[in-house]
Amino acid sequence: MEQIVIGNLLDDATSQFRPGRILLEGTHIAALEWGHFGPGEGSLYRPESFIAPGFIELQINGGLGYDFTTQPEAVFDVAAILPRWGVTSFLPTIITSPATTYLHALAVIGAAMGRTEGTQILGVHLEGPFLNPHYRGVHNPAWLQLPALEKVKAILDAGPLRLFTIAPELQDATKVINFLQQQGVLVSMGHSAATYEQTLTGHKAGALYATHLFNAMLPLHQREPGLAGAVLTLPEVKAGIIVDGIHLHPAVVKLAYQSKGAVGLNLVTDAMAGMGMPPGRYELSGQGVKVDKESARLDNSVGTLAGSILTLDRAIRNMQKWSGCSLAEAIQMVTRNPAQLLNLERKGRLVPHYDADLVVLDREGEVEMTFVKGQQVFPNLRQLA
Repeated sequence: MEQIVIGNLLDDATSQFRPGRILLEGTHIAALEWGHFGPGEGSLYRPESFIAPGFIELQINGGLGYDFTTQPEAVFDVAAILPRWGVTSFLPTIITSPATTYLHALAVIGAAMGRTEGTQILGVHLEGPFLNPHYRGVHNPAWLQLPALEKVKAILDAGPLRLFTIAPELQDATKVINFLQQQGVLVSMGHSAATYEQTLTGHKAGALYATHLFNAMLPLHQREPGLAGAVLTLPEVKAGIIVDGIHLHPAVVKLAYQSKGAVGLNLVTDAMAGMGMPPGRYELSGQGVKVDKESARLDNSVGTLAGSILTLDRAIRNMQKWSGCSLAEAIQMVTRNPAQLLNLERKGRLVPHYDADLVVLDREGEVEMTFVKGQQVFPNLRQLA
């Protein structure tokens, strides 16, 4: 099936939006042409809209009332609704839990790959269980463990691990990092008390990413920069950030952008079961979470942040507002950057032969339409009902 979409296309060569049209043939992009075209010269005419690659989400714990760690079969329901926010591919995130739980989740999600309606599953992000208990955040300390190669091999045997978060300062962490890097897994440093030097050691072992920069890690200090300071100054290490106005102050978002630039950041939501739902009580890896209109917090005396209810399209708008970056730069942080991190050969860019994963945005950055491999998946009849 051939389709021609007319609008302001994100030019891969200049990283700017330019008027043009994009030809889709079946599941892939066939060609792009630049210039102004009339309504009769395409099957979809959106001259005021912005056409971008589909968004790629690397950290999402659930949504619609479902938690991927304890309800991995819910990936079907969540995948069907994520195109509403422009997401065309994602890594369901499993957090620290008993081994039987996370190994089961890996297997279930692996079996679901290629079978979801709407958003595509790229694999699994396993956050834990090799995390520092002093910076565990929402992770249950009863299930945290020290790194061990035999445990990692069991994880790889269980399902499609693509991203693994680990505290690099833990005993034998560098062995695990190096092993996973050799297996083609993206290793991320997070939930960590790592010093600057320990972070450098983790990076040299093969860690190329940082999980939710500034959150659940040693605070930046003038005499001990820690993990955060190392990541800000290492161009080879990309950083995930949660831009919801709660996990990071807007000034810190701007600091991250000024330090890393558009090429060094990856916007994530870290969304949990409360995403897309009204305020109420939900769960994250079996723990009670109170969700209000802005945040998700553990139902404890401290009110520990428990992921977010952010959506990726709103993260883009927040990033523009707080950092001063352009729309094209913010979109790079959810398209080209995560695609490069995962070594995805046909995603994250509007160029010939790449997957026809597209998002159509209005002037305010709201999602109008989403295409996955050439098929319009938002809005569709199910979502409009």
